[in-house]
Amino acid sequence: MAHAFIFPGQGSQAVGMGMALAENFPAAAKTFEEVDEALGQKLFQLMCNGPIEELTLTANTQPALMAHSIAALRVLQAEAGADIAAAKFVAGHSLGEYTALCAADALSLSDTAKLLRIRGDAMQSAVPVGEGAMAALIGVDLDGAQKAIDAAAGDGVCEIANDNAPGQVVISGHKARVEAVCAGAKEFAAKMAKLLPVSAPFHSSLMQPAADAMAAALADADINEPKPALVANVTATIATEPDDIRDLLVKQVTGRVRWTDSVNYMSSEGCDTFIEVGSGKVLSGLIRRINKGATSLAVGEPGDLEAFKSLSLD
Repeated sequence: MAHAFIFPGQGSQAVGMGMALAENFPAAAKTFEEVDEALGQKLFQLMCNGPIEELTLTANTQPALMAHSIAALRVLQAEAGADIAAAKFVAGHSLGEYTALCAADALSLSDTAKLLRIRGDAMQSAVPVGEGAMAALIGVDLDGAQKAIDAAAGDGVCEIANDNAPGQVVISGHKARVEAVCAGAKEFAAKMAKLLPVSAPFHSSLMQPAADAMAAALADADINEPKPALVANVTATIATEPDDIRDLLVKQVTGRVRWTDSVNYMSSEGCDTFIEVGSGKVLSGLIRRINKGATSLAVGEPGDLEAFKSLSLD
């Protein structure tokens, strides 16, 4: 059987992220220095000390999560012999797709940081603060979520943004319409509907201005073929050609994150082990809900190294 490296998205950030790695491993400290230099910002200082309100700003969160993941990956490579090219696939959730491309040597670390800063700024400015919202519908499948959307009263956009795992669907759009869907979701088998603490309606058609900005930014980006292959969010299948990857990264801004389908695809192609690299354990939890027979391991702190070394990887 085979393994895949996966990389988290927004929501996994926390003050103190990456500190222990930098204190214990030069490879991690150097990674954070490179990202700071690329952005012309003391981002790592913000990651270490907060405040959380500033770290949670989309333009900071996106490169910060990427930096932590790449730092952890470099530590795995230096200290535990991790070989990313030996994996079957890489994949990432939303912004984590950029991290996956960086990990697979399709994007340089500097370019990845700069692209995520552009992406974060563009996504934040696409819709005025307070006009958009996202919500998690718990206990409902895709069909039930769509029925709840169709039944909700009111004008405005509301779309499925993320299919995260069986029983966890995220919706996105105009705030009033999202709230209306939440209010009626229990009629369609949802156990809970909860607004998410985000500042914009990500992965909805309201993000089109951000998609346009990313099309311009990615047109000039130097993208190589990822090794191993990327499993893309919007298609839930592999992408290897640089021009296809550019197109998919643009579509991803407004498109659905098909995480359930992506994990099922990787599983169907022989992956039985998923290594989440970076901050938090969100994706590892989703893996267990999608494929109960798979092994999942989160690696983001020094204490996780021994568990990684104990894995039997092909």
